[in-house]
Amino acid sequence: MPFDFLWGNNLSKLPPAIRKPMSVHLKVLIVDDEPQMRRILEPSLIAEGYAVVSAASGKEALDRFRASKPDVVVLDLGLPDMDGKDVIIAIRKTSSVPIIILSARENEAEKVSALDLGANDYVNKPAAIGELMARIRAALRHSGNAEALKTKLLAGPLAIDATTHVATLNGQTLKLTPKEFDLLLFLIRYAGRVITHHQILTTVWGPSHTEDAQYLRVLIRRLREKIEDDPADPKMIQTESGIGYRLLVAGETS
Repeated sequence: MPFDFLWGNNLSKLPPAIRKPMSVHLKVLIVDDEPQMRRILEPSLIAEGYAVVSAASGKEALDRFRASKPDVVVLDLGLPDMDGKDVIIAIRKTSSVPIIILSARENEAEKVSALDLGANDYVNKPAAIGELMARIRAALRHSGNAEALKTKLLAGPLAIDATTHVATLNGQTLKLTPKEFDLLLFLIRYAGRVITHHQILTTVWGPSHTEDAQYLRVLIRRLREKIEDDPADPKMIQTESGIGYRLLVAGETS
């Protein structure tokens, strides 16, 4: 089954799902035995502001569920050691956490069974990442988690609204390209933290561009020209040599 269906054209077109981006993230447990699927889902969820825990089997899923206490579970039904429906049953013995099934099983009886056992939603593979994010947001809203509705971020004089795709500096709207917006959004979500070149390239351009560091250098330069007082001596977007970049928050020094 092809896996590039999750990426679409670019992340600027994805519906936002910002989750406590500068403190404690809402946590998603991904349960899927296909490594490539996890490699696609993890950066996509991180880019949307979630913390991510992954498991490749039913037993591992239940162990990590107990240890990490996730806010939502994305669960494949076809696991190597048990049926995903058994995972639903085990979780429902102790928790009402939202469970979203992401599975290639299209049989109506499978869907009905999973929902009857306590799953909150059922998404067929292949599914667009935007649809999956919307389902996660809806599940969190229905669970009463107010943080699921956050869509605005602040970092010093910078503000960004992921719903309207508007970014401002000291109250003035910035004219950004879609890729510039994606990059700034990713930096501000992790303001104060070092983000590696690989993480940024995977999130902004996709997993097939992890070696295209020149794209990132050009975009960083253009973004600095739009937000820095002196782009040649940047105070906000700091370079961490050989590692990546860090957006400084108000009051922080490098």
